[in-house]
Amino acid sequence: MMLRNCHNYHDLRKLAKSRLPGPIFNYIDGGADDEVTMRRNSEAFQTCDLIPNVLTGVKDIDLSVEVMGQKLDLPVYLSPTALQRLFHHQGERATAAAAEKFGTMFGVSSLGTVSMEEIAQQYDTPQVYQFYFHKDRGLNNAMMQRAKESNVNVMMLTVDSITGGNRERDLRTGFSIPFRLNLSGLWQFATRPMWGINYLTHEKFSLPQLDAHIDMGSGASSIGDYFTNMLDPSMNWKDVEEMVKFWDGEFCLKGVMSVEDAKRAVDIGCTGIVISNHGGRQLDGSRSSFDHLAEIVDAVGDQIDVVFDSGVQRGTHVLKALAIGAKAVGLGRYYLFALAAAGQAGVERAMTLLVAEIERDMRLMGCSKISDLNREHVRFR
Repeated sequence: MMLRNCHNYHDLRKLAKSRLPGPIFNYIDGGADDEVTMRRNSEAFQTCDLIPNVLTGVKDIDLSVEVMGQKLDLPVYLSPTALQRLFHHQGERATAAAAEKFGTMFGVSSLGTVSMEEIAQQYDTPQVYQFYFHKDRGLNNAMMQRAKESNVNVMMLTVDSITGGNRERDLRTGFSIPFRLNLSGLWQFATRPMWGINYLTHEKFSLPQLDAHIDMGSGASSIGDYFTNMLDPSMNWKDVEEMVKFWDGEFCLKGVMSVEDAKRAVDIGCTGIVISNHGGRQLDGSRSSFDHLAEIVDAVGDQIDVVFDSGVQRGTHVLKALAIGAKAVGLGRYYLFALAAAGQAGVERAMTLLVAEIERDMRLMGCSKISDLNREHVRFR
């Protein structure tokens, strides 16, 4: 399969699978435990039907939105995800370039493989920094100060990852950073030689946001040790409130899944929340993000920007979330498979396909702009 023959998310996933060593593909593709929540994230959209209006005189389509103080040309953005240069040697550079081209927001992860400073200097696109809360409070402040100095637009604190999820696919393949592979995993790398050549002939893999705090050469469990030993499971609302005050800008909590937590986010001064279950990669058996979106929008949607992610594979998925009340929709696996398949060209292909879907679906819905979408356009079975 060639990139030009990819026409949707599923095609891009198939192409990525053909090009990635199995352990790396399964790291992107997998979820926690039995992967029930991961599957439900996408299946949830099937229980919601769109109700179009006809003869509305749709001529031009305006997909622009404003979310967390950022004006975007699209209602979708590229969520911060870890380890991108592991999937393709261009990594975050490809993703940021595509975000810039399409006029949308891009996120850099604490476990990103290109520095936030480089991204901010080279690409003119609103930037989110995804942050984990560490036991060392001084380290937290130092990393936020670094983000301020890099002119990061939005601080996004991930609150559903005080410990890593049980990702059994990775246990079966021996996937870890640094690599510690079993025989099956080694064979998968041997059968994808181009990935290995690119990995070895480009700059050394690193985590520049954490280089001063984690030794990538310390052993096969260094990333696991990061979650186990450096992150603070005792993080509480008072800690986050202090971070919000320190940052003094657009501050978003990613991983909110209850009305009570959404209300607390408003109370401590957050400007945004992301309704997310981490793509089903953390607590298996938790509710799908889409199933719970309406309840949270109804509770706090007029007080804080409610953003949504997890399970998005189609333009119609985006429209359903926006109609329920999300201000914008985050993409994760959708662009990661495209990145793995063909680098920047892959991400641009994925975005081109999705934008075409959204524009076409907006016309079929009888809507000229995103604000036209509302609850009257959806019904649940």
